[in-house]
Amino acid sequence: MKKKKLVALICTAVMILTGLVGCSQPVEESSAIPVEDTATQSEPEPVAVEELAVAEEPQEEPQDAAAELSGTITMSGSTSMENMANAVAETFMAKYPGVTVTAEFTGSSAGIEAVLAGSVDIGNSSRALTEDEKAVGAVENIVAIDGIAVAVDPANTVADLSKDDLIGLFTGTVANWSELGGADAPVVVVGREAGSGTRGAFEELLEIEDVCNYASELDSTGAVVARVASTPGAIGYVSLDAVDDSIRTMALEGVEATVDNVKAGTYFLSRPFVMATVGEISGQSENVQALFAYLASEEGMDVIRTVGLITVD
Repeated sequence: MKKKKLVALICTAVMILTGLVGCSQPVEESSAIPVEDTATQSEPEPVAVEELAVAEEPQEEPQDAAAELSGTITMSGSTSMENMANAVAETFMAKYPGVTVTAEFTGSSAGIEAVLAGSVDIGNSSRALTEDEKAVGAVENIVAIDGIAVAVDPANTVADLSKDDLIGLFTGTVANWSELGGADAPVVVVGREAGSGTRGAFEELLEIEDVCNYASELDSTGAVVARVASTPGAIGYVSLDAVDDSIRTMALEGVEATVDNVKAGTYFLSRPFVMATVGEISGQSENVQALFAYLASEEGMDVIRTVGLITVD
């Protein structure tokens, strides 16, 4: 019995000693962060590459190309191109405020002479360039296509003309409108001065150079419109974009003088609008190159269309 009590006492002592050993760990060890707590600590969020680049090196604002252009562009030539030239100059200067565009309207041949002489940057011509002009350095840059409208006074009752009728009216073989089913009234032929691009194109297209029976030869498109509008029996030719309500235009071979018909090629009186340079566009000044780039842009082509012309694809 005593032996059993001794064994029990020994076991109890061992258990007490084991407990003391378990609680005697150093304070530093027991205060360590439990493993499960470390798992809940969040890692620092990575900085996005784009954000880091912006923080280290701020992006520079792109320079405005318009602000870099300054100076002038000078044009001279066709009076038929006045509406287009003025509209293009106005919108181009709004886009490039450092550039001043000036235009004089002296006639196509005079414009080509001026650009060849170096007195202007661009020579405006409402006709194709001649081989002689090209031979001395003029380059034909077609920027639009114009239709030539045949204009009569509003009271004229003739509605349609054949090509032969038109030739007869301008050469004098048809002298009275009654010959074409109209009123008994003499035909009054109004045209442009020698050297006019409109006159040159009109006469060349009809093959009646130097044989027209002009009652009046005027020095601008606007003057032709005004004279035809106010003269009974008058007939003349004007740029399609110059047509207004003061005159009436003739259908030719049954086809009306409209932009769509000129573009379709069904209206036979049409011609190019040329902005001639000496040498290729790539060899011109930065300002002139910018102007031609503008004309080829959708914005520039919209300007060309607003004045009744056909854009060049």
